[in-house]
Amino acid sequence: MTPPPQLPTGLAVVVPARDEAERIAATVHAVGTLPGVRHVVVVDDGSTDATLRAAGEAGAIAVRLPRNRGKGAALERGVARVRQFADSGELALMFVDADLGPSAANLAPLAAPVLAGEADMTIAILPPQARPGGGHGFVVRLAREGILRATGWTATQPLSGMRCLTQEAFATAGPLAHGWGVETGLSIDVLLAGLRVVEVPVELQHRVTGRDWRGQVHRGRQYRDVARALAVRRLRRAAPLRVLARLPRVRRGL
Repeated sequence: MTPPPQLPTGLAVVVPARDEAERIAATVHAVGTLPGVRHVVVVDDGSTDATLRAAGEAGAIAVRLPRNRGKGAALERGVARVRQFADSGELALMFVDADLGPSAANLAPLAAPVLAGEADMTIAILPPQARPGGGHGFVVRLAREGILRATGWTATQPLSGMRCLTQEAFATAGPLAHGWGVETGLSIDVLLAGLRVVEVPVELQHRVTGRDWRGQVHRGRQYRDVARALAVRRLRRAAPLRVLARLPRVRRGL
């Protein structure tokens, strides 16, 4: 009889960051106050400012990617660094956006179901933001409808980057989707592996992308990356069917 999986006994926090020198120290200090946190790893994704130095001075283990490779690559690099710790096998992973600042201290409810063995991955549901902004919902709808078609599950906030998951759940999603498609791909991969996903309301505040030309460019990149993540996963699901279609037919009775 296979023994039940061991529950995580702590957390390793991975924070992908690009040009977040003004906010990263507050975010690192905040997540460091969470119960069970043993390591905080900040991955500087090719920043042009002092993000790396600020993260290190705040007490994080700071890792630098020499050029901007996107959020998915930054998370993979952070998890690879976590796995170098002696206690890595005991830890659940928590992914935290770099711009949360002091509100990251409210993330404890996100970890609770994973640490208790009640979920394999949790996703933070954010309240209305203090500084309104945002786009027209095109990227959110694309992600939500894509996840629904692939898995039958409707995500409340499919692009939420704040997640806690077991290392086993993370392993089902490798390699991670490129760039801003990482959350969409992660949801699909974990759900299709038959694992438990739970949404958790958390009081978080982050920087909202505006509606100026920079905001529109950002949303265009998001849309591209989410569409790519969905397309890759459609191809993966169709691949076994294509293989079967190429096999020679066998007559009945043989």
